[in-house]
Amino acid sequence: MGTKESRFEEFVERLRAAVGHADRDEPLRAYCMGLMLPGDRKSVEPMAARIDPQRVGALHQAMHHFVANAPWSEDAVLAAVRDWALPSIEARGAIRAWIVDDTGFPKKGKHSVGVARQYCGQLGKQDNCQVAVSLSVANDAASLPIAFRLYLPEDWASDTARRRKAGVPDDVVFRTKPEIALAQIEAALHAGVPRGGVLADAAYGNDTDFRDRLTALGLPYAVGIQSSCTVWPPGAAPLPPKPYAGMGRPPKLVRRDGRHQPIAVKALAMALPSSRYRAVVWRQGTAGVLRSRFAAVRVRPAHRDTWRAAPRTEEWLLIEWPPGEGEPTKYFLSTLPASTPLKALVDLAKLRWRIERDYQDLKQELGLGHYEGRGWRGFHHHAALSIAAYGFLVSERSPIPPSSTRWHNKLPRRPKSFRPRGAPHEARTPRAKLDRHATLADRRLAHRDAPTMSMLPPNDAEAILGTSCFMTQ
Repeated sequence: MGTKESRFEEFVERLRAAVGHADRDEPLRAYCMGLMLPGDRKSVEPMAARIDPQRVGALHQAMHHFVANAPWSEDAVLAAVRDWALPSIEARGAIRAWIVDDTGFPKKGKHSVGVARQYCGQLGKQDNCQVAVSLSVANDAASLPIAFRLYLPEDWASDTARRRKAGVPDDVVFRTKPEIALAQIEAALHAGVPRGGVLADAAYGNDTDFRDRLTALGLPYAVGIQSSCTVWPPGAAPLPPKPYAGMGRPPKLVRRDGRHQPIAVKALAMALPSSRYRAVVWRQGTAGVLRSRFAAVRVRPAHRDTWRAAPRTEEWLLIEWPPGEGEPTKYFLSTLPASTPLKALVDLAKLRWRIERDYQDLKQELGLGHYEGRGWRGFHHHAALSIAAYGFLVSERSPIPPSSTRWHNKLPRRPKSFRPRGAPHEARTPRAKLDRHATLADRRLAHRDAPTMSMLPPNDAEAILGTSCFMTQ
């Protein structure tokens, strides 16, 4: 057995301890292998056909039961993947960031768990979809999701009949996305994951409670905010409590008046002299270096500060105003130390691009969004195994070329009569070919400079899997 096969077997052995029950060993190995083999579709039946074309039915049944029904913990699997991959990632540099984000999965029907009309980043608009919140750890060389949880909209969380049908656990209650992210962050701290600055977009950064909780946990952050977010400009702060008049309780809360008010970050950015903006390069791209103009000033966030007895502490407001734009395009708040240079602020804030690469590979190459079941357990099991495959490939440091003909030619031959369920019959009128990933084209171009990862060649599948006997449990 070659070195690659030995490492894969060792990796599966780590996962095996997390899923328990000996009858799950072969479906576990087959599922991970199916996700890493090239192929357009990574749902259960096509994967079974690629792995063992002569026994598609039996293998499909075993893999489906394993992912949809078997009672193993996806959190335990993600912990095993984290423990496996982190040493390889840290060998290339210390963990710099914990990246919070969410991703959408478009759905046509309404019965899959958590489906609702909500914003879907993949489509760039509101539509019928599922949305999941993730936490990734990252350095300049690599990144890895370490937590993944479906967002359950409030109408779903309160619908007993739908919950029961989808198998939503009783302890799962409605939580906002920032609340889910905070729970993931607290679990990572409890697990001893190497710390990094927390990065998130404005959907999380605008949430004052989210930022306050990160500070209480001792985690610095660099999070996006909207242009309407209000701050006290450099050198300013809310007014002290009113003088005590000798009657009742002494006033304790800071205050504002008609003339003493915070301002929106956009107004502050537009008022800064042009000399405050400096060109900063933060990364090498395929078309050249990535650069823009930035300014950084010390401010005090103002949201809800009139409920406080003291002003908020100062933090960085980082402003991006690209050349040629009529106004700034992005704003960040950061609790990095006051001595932090501008380039270091930009480097950390811009490291959030790695989560986009994670999602690109997980969705387009490893089938994260291909699960066809409707239940809570199957959704999270499939996601955990997709991340497991990703974690193994991250640790191997070799590229994913799923369209490589040299690999496709080595795949086992499928019987001519095989046709996945739902596929059109060959005799029917063919439809025009659609680009499934048209909405991701811009993201793919934006990250062409990122290093790619390798999948296990299909001929390795036979060596690793051998002659298997799959069974349900």
